[in-house]
Amino acid sequence: MGMFDSFNISATGLSAQTLRRSVIASNIANATTTRTPEGGPYQRKRIIFEPVNIRPNYKSPLVPGRIESGPGEGVRVLKIEEDKAPFRLVYDPNHPDAIQIGPKKGYVEMPNVQIVTEMTDMIEATRAYEANVNMVNNAKAMFNKALEIGRV
Repeated sequence: MGMFDSFNISATGLSAQTLRRSVIASNIANATTTRTPEGGPYQRKRIIFEPVNIRPNYKSPLVPGRIESGPGEGVRVLKIEEDKAPFRLVYDPNHPDAIQIGPKKGYVEMPNVQIVTEMTDMIEATRAYEANVNMVNNAKAMFNKALEIGRV
């Protein structure tokens, strides 16, 4: 692993967690949105990550097959998808988006956003972001110490 590989790996984590926190903030902001331009209530969004493998998985014939090809090279966002969980129904017959006919008359379809889940995800994303920042700081300190040893 090269000197700057650790910075590059952490940078991918930082950008992925930044986007994740932004999507979570959007979910929280739209937790009561009952009408969207697409029609219907807001649907919760989720981020799907995938590992980044920039280098090809080359195996030397001299290396035993049980040895892995090496550490990962970071993470990237594969896609942002809508959560297909059902909408919550809240009885409010005076709401402009209340269902007017049928067995659900008077109910309003509310977004499938659970604030407790979103806040838990936000804390997790923040901790992952902080871990990547700490990794960058520790790698920087380690490289500085290596340079000091070389000066002596």
